[in-house]
Amino acid sequence: MVRPDDSVSLSALARLGFAELSEAAASLTELAEILDRPHGVLLEADDAADPDAAVRGLLRVARRDAGPLRALLDDEVTRRQVWRVFGASEGLADFFLRHPEQLSVLEGSISGLSTSRELQERLLASVGARDGFAQTGDDDAVVALRVAYRRSLAAIAAYDLTHPSPATIVAEVSAALADLAGAALEASLAVARTRLQESLSTDEVAATRLAVIGMGKAGARELNYVSDVDVIFVGGTRDEDVVSEAKAMDIATRLARETMRNLSGIEIEPPLWEVDAALRPEGKQGALVRSVASHLAYYDRWAKSWEFQALLKARPLAGDPELGAEYIAAVQPKIWSSAARQDFVESVQRMRERVMEYIDPEDVPYQLKLGAGGLRDIEFTVQLLQLVHGLTDETLCTRGTLESLDALVAGGYIGRADAATFADDYRVLRLMEHRLQLRELSRTHLMPRTPAGLRVLARATGLAESGGAVWSRWESVRREVREIHTRLFYRPLLSAVAGLPEEERTLSAAQAHDRLAAIGFRDPAGALRHIGALTSGLSRKATIQRHLMPIMVRWFADGSDPDYALLAFRRISERLGDTPWFLRMLRDSSGAAESLTRLLSSSRYIGELLEWIPESVAWLDSSGRLRPRGAAALDEEARAIQTRHETIGDALRAVRALRRRELLRTAMGAVLGVLTIEEVATALTDITEATIQAALRAVLREVVPAEDEDLDFAVIAMGRFGGAELGFGSDADILYVYDANGVDPQRAQKLATQIVAGLREHVTDHRLPLDLDADLRPEGRNGPVVRSIEAYTEYYRRWSLSWEAQALLRARGVAGSTKLIEKFTALADTIRYPEAVDLQSTREIKRIKARVEGERLPQGADPRRHLKLGPGTLSDVEWLVQMLQLQHAHAIPGLRTTSTLGALDAAVEAGLVTEDDAERLREAWRLSSRLRSAITLLTGKTSDLLPVDRRQLDAIGRLLGYPDRSATELEEDYLGVTRRARKTFEDLFYG
Repeated sequence: MVRPDDSVSLSALARLGFAELSEAAASLTELAEILDRPHGVLLEADDAADPDAAVRGLLRVARRDAGPLRALLDDEVTRRQVWRVFGASEGLADFFLRHPEQLSVLEGSISGLSTSRELQERLLASVGARDGFAQTGDDDAVVALRVAYRRSLAAIAAYDLTHPSPATIVAEVSAALADLAGAALEASLAVARTRLQESLSTDEVAATRLAVIGMGKAGARELNYVSDVDVIFVGGTRDEDVVSEAKAMDIATRLARETMRNLSGIEIEPPLWEVDAALRPEGKQGALVRSVASHLAYYDRWAKSWEFQALLKARPLAGDPELGAEYIAAVQPKIWSSAARQDFVESVQRMRERVMEYIDPEDVPYQLKLGAGGLRDIEFTVQLLQLVHGLTDETLCTRGTLESLDALVAGGYIGRADAATFADDYRVLRLMEHRLQLRELSRTHLMPRTPAGLRVLARATGLAESGGAVWSRWESVRREVREIHTRLFYRPLLSAVAGLPEEERTLSAAQAHDRLAAIGFRDPAGALRHIGALTSGLSRKATIQRHLMPIMVRWFADGSDPDYALLAFRRISERLGDTPWFLRMLRDSSGAAESLTRLLSSSRYIGELLEWIPESVAWLDSSGRLRPRGAAALDEEARAIQTRHETIGDALRAVRALRRRELLRTAMGAVLGVLTIEEVATALTDITEATIQAALRAVLREVVPAEDEDLDFAVIAMGRFGGAELGFGSDADILYVYDANGVDPQRAQKLATQIVAGLREHVTDHRLPLDLDADLRPEGRNGPVVRSIEAYTEYYRRWSLSWEAQALLRARGVAGSTKLIEKFTALADTIRYPEAVDLQSTREIKRIKARVEGERLPQGADPRRHLKLGPGTLSDVEWLVQMLQLQHAHAIPGLRTTSTLGALDAAVEAGLVTEDDAERLREAWRLSSRLRSAITLLTGKTSDLLPVDRRQLDAIGRLLGYPDRSATELEEDYLGVTRRARKTFEDLFYG
């Protein structure tokens, strides 16, 4: 407050928020002279959003009529209200300039808002209404109505502008504005009735029924200061003997037009707002007024989805209350069943996107209402959630955005945190919108584009200290709103719930039993028990499960084993208990619930692992978390585990848990199509390597004493492990080798044997076995399990057979001494890449291949269905490639690889195999590999035989991406691919 003398310094004015200092000082001096009051008594400018505009407005009013203003500015409380109103609204300042006598509305402390009844009585009194008819129907009545409206609007604004926390009363203020609009419509209708008496009898007009239905923000009681008021008119007759239905509709139409003109036509007092009836049936091309029956006929036959969304807010606003209630009661069932219409959710989503497409590109960063992160994002999200879940939940039959958010939270359809953020951001956006519209009493939804405008908005809202800060707040709110909107509005569950058949939304126990059996559950009674266990009770967890269960049961039924899937889901839910993120993620995440149902109904391998590691469900929230972590990351974690545990047992238990977790991650990524078969093979190989490396480090520390630390030990991967081509359920073929390096030979052999025993003990996992198979060692099962590098050298150079050289083609060091791995690799190279292969060795390899096909197949098995040894399957491709490697790798470096497909590519490049032949072989190898893994994923067990059972074949087909009921198609594809590959194999291998 400045000193109470006859002048005020420019610096003091600047501190109070004035920007045009010289002009403000001159205006204040003139105002003080007119009112005969000192400057200091007049000033309450620190409370004004725009002190310059406030003093300009006050001076204009004082010049016209100083009396009313002088009385207001003498009182400290009233003076503050005056400054705040004039500083926030040049539009209201203009109103008081036209009608200085209306300044009395700002007298005294305004501590509350008028009720709907009080507002209606006040506006009806302004036109002298009695029994529904105004005293006159002339222009004076229209002016009186508009003046009374703006007087009440000023009272609402004063309460709003002087409240210490305006964001907290946004809903209260919006409701009062909607009630005031309803009162204005009621008074305008009374004027219209009187005006029609000039051409119609009073009885005919009185017998005509007209209900004004508020739509949009007016219907929801969340109106802005300046907004179109959306309405629908419903007409009829009160007495057929007085006025027929047809004539009543004509009179009602004239009443509706006059009611609209009274509020938006040009008069001495400016229009209030546009009364917009475009939401009526057929829009602006349709009849302005219809009967209830006519409305219902249109909604039954022609209405589009957006029209039911619009009706969500419908409320009797003015006119005949009984007719309005009749209309609302009639349309309510149609509103709450509309979400079941075909593509309803998608149509609402498209409509929101179209709204954004029509925004002027220059306005996009400033759009509070229509733009990304604006009010429409919140409103559309809330309305879509209401309409979809309101199919079965009457508690969601609410109109207002904030009350609907509360209902959605109470019902468990939206998380508390998201709802609280949405509500807070909605209040902030509405407060900004209110202050921007108050400025000139104009319909605007755009943020200011100038620093001065942002400064005024910051002061008007109290949301920030400066223009820059209020813009930052706007940007922050936009980001928050858009993120939640995108996550909830495009929630896959919405389309799924809306698309549920009506008979599946609410079922009796008997109906549920029959329905579960009909959609594919083999044990419907058991399924009902699981559903009951998940959904019973009053907890929020049970509430959310009740919302999820209908659609998740449908998704389970779409899979190959819905009974197991539901059981596994129950176990996972029980394991996770009251963990807050689990059900919230399933409800809110983009596809997590559907992905989980797909995993559980497709794969017992995954289901069992998820029961042990339920927290891994969180990976479904992001496909990136389903990608393999890579060898380096796994090795780093395994090393960190070993530093945290004192005993080898504890450390290796943690490493085994790491292996199970990463196998689960890979399996989930494979089933959900995130990973290719090659990526799966690499990931499984990396996981196996990391496990063996960690186990070997631990065992070496435990078994080898310090005095024998010169002993080198290594693990050599063989077979598909050596080729980095593991599938789910594959054994890890290996060799063990050591180098004494000066340690006593007998002691070195003993220590190496202990190392092998320790490795086998500590990698053993009864939940998810890892079989370290050393059968490819020299002399097979008859030979020692571990040899020195010298023993390997002597054996391979003196006694090795052709199949052993062939086996070494896949040899690759994976753990232990790098120096020893290099020695072994060099030795292997001399055996597996010979300068030439004699005819006898070639014949021996072909003989062994033929014998394997005849002897190693399980008794009674159909050779064509064996994925490893059958014609045209894995062994055909691998033996052919290995034969080419033995014959040509010495001369062709590209063939010196442990990878089957890598070597096949090199053979094509070298001209040894045509591209067509290679593609047939690749296709067979990949399909056989995928089928082996799919069988393990489906059953949780390893098998090399393609099942005969049609149900299992169909389930395997789904895992490979085939459509439902594709058992025959899968079988025919497999037999055709392997038949073509077998012919190519025979031509190249035996030919």
